[in-house]
Amino acid sequence: MTYRAKSDFLNVMIERGYLADCTDMQALDEALTLGPVTAYIGYDATAASLHVGHLLNIMMLRWFQKTGNRPITLMGGGTTKVGDPSFRSEERPLLTPDAIQANIDGMQQVFARYLDYADGRAMMLNNAEWLDGLNYLDFLRDIGRHFSVNRMLSFESVKSRLDREQSLSFLEFNYMILQAYDFLELYRRYGCRLQMGGSDQWGNIVNGIDLTRRVLDAEIWGLTSPLLTTSDGRKMGKSAGGAVWLNGAMLSPYEFWQFWRNTTDADVGRFLKLYTELPVEECDRLGALSGSEINAAKIILANEVTTLLHGAEAAASAEATAREVFEQGGAGGDLEVVTVSADALASGLTVVQLLAQTGITASGKEAKRLIAEGGLRLNNEAVSDPQLAVDAALIGDGLKVSVGKKKHRMVQLG
Repeated sequence: MTYRAKSDFLNVMIERGYLADCTDMQALDEALTLGPVTAYIGYDATAASLHVGHLLNIMMLRWFQKTGNRPITLMGGGTTKVGDPSFRSEERPLLTPDAIQANIDGMQQVFARYLDYADGRAMMLNNAEWLDGLNYLDFLRDIGRHFSVNRMLSFESVKSRLDREQSLSFLEFNYMILQAYDFLELYRRYGCRLQMGGSDQWGNIVNGIDLTRRVLDAEIWGLTSPLLTTSDGRKMGKSAGGAVWLNGAMLSPYEFWQFWRNTTDADVGRFLKLYTELPVEECDRLGALSGSEINAAKIILANEVTTLLHGAEAAASAEATAREVFEQGGAGGDLEVVTVSADALASGLTVVQLLAQTGITASGKEAKRLIAEGGLRLNNEAVSDPQLAVDAALIGDGLKVSVGKKKHRMVQLG
């Protein structure tokens, strides 16, 4: 990106690597230099928590606020009832209104860690406010007439689905119109002039800009971030154990810290710029370290990211637990606890059954393979017998189970 921005926000976006594309960089830059701008990112309530894959855009909103502007987090209480078809191979399952609201409640807890909503400095809105009461015929006449089906079919998110001869329901097809209408209503009601999102949302963002120009003759903009993958090609936000959730109730601060500590060497500098607020020069310096020194940089990355989400105390506790577990061979106070019942022990329990029943491994077959490959340790002692009996004496006050070098759990009687 060769454009030299005048505004603080765009300078941050360019310098730290957040920017993929913008509909009109110069016009947006000028607006940002003249005074506060309002921008939004939309989030459909498809799960009870956001995950690490959402964190890049949350950081964009945080920087937007830190540079003197007003962010809006738009909850998709309305659009979640339809489902975004973008780059999906099948239709999303439909959720009940109660399930959608429960998911929104969980997501709001995360946003409150990154944004200051006091005194209108940021806004939390729900598009059900204007979508739930729409009259279908009026909507078709006033809004639907501005959309070309030919153009909608040309968007890559739709085209790729049709090229694979996979069904795209009329319900999902309407999602693009509803998201465009969100931008129109946010401009009309709250003066919102910028929508941000991942680059997979480019078509939806452009739709909203075109609709607002046609209906209200207003100039608004779109800005997208790159869809992030790790240096080894994995989608950001996923780990071997599944999604890396941002809610502490769904993933412990220790497990979250450990995810960042396990960052690949080649990603450290980039992740420091995207997911922390350390100066860019320091991020580059840390990212250029090698050998054992890069491990210290990974600990800084894990501490900084965990502090933003869970607080400095949780980050320090996670680091202390990791040091005890990995360097000193101890149990560590923050290890995830799984329980086994006294009834299960009474009926006889092998170590393979323990691993499978507590979810430490996905199956008994996987547990047997783990043991055969020498990858299982109980209280730091290697296990070679898949028929090893597990009893109350072995568990004691807590049995530390280590799967490989990086996965550790504490088994307790419950």
